Amino acid sequence: MRILLDTNAYSDLKRGITSVAEVVRGAESILFSVVVVGELLYGFRSGSRYAKNLRELGEFLERPSIRLIEVSWVTAERYARIAASLRRKGTPLPVNDMWIAAHAMEAGADLVSRDRHFGEVDGLAWIDSTPA
Repeated sequence: MRILLDTNAYSDLKRGITSVAEVVRGAESILFSVVVVGELLYGFRSGSRYAKNLRELGEFLERPSIRLIEVSWVTAERYARIAASLRRKGTPLPVNDMWIAAHAMEAGADLVSRDRHFGEVDGLAWIDSTPA
């Protein structure tokens, strides 16, 4: 299984949350969106452990099992389709989450997140990582 980690899944993995760790261990490949990196960097800058968190993220992304994916034209097209569909349904998501969903769909990956609003995205393979 190919997975893409949402921001909260990465944070939960760093905290040792079992539900996320199990999914990560069972994955064939792990993808990471540059949009997630942006959310994390923002959080790091808002906190008191910027250097430590930045170093740990860098080490995580250097692992051979992790692949960072950039935004492409295909990502933008998927984002536009998701945003338009959700607007028609009256169920908008935060903008960054629509980009993250677009990345997962483009990559053919299951999105790992505890954000239940991802269930509103038609065609998105989503793994709810909410701790039991």
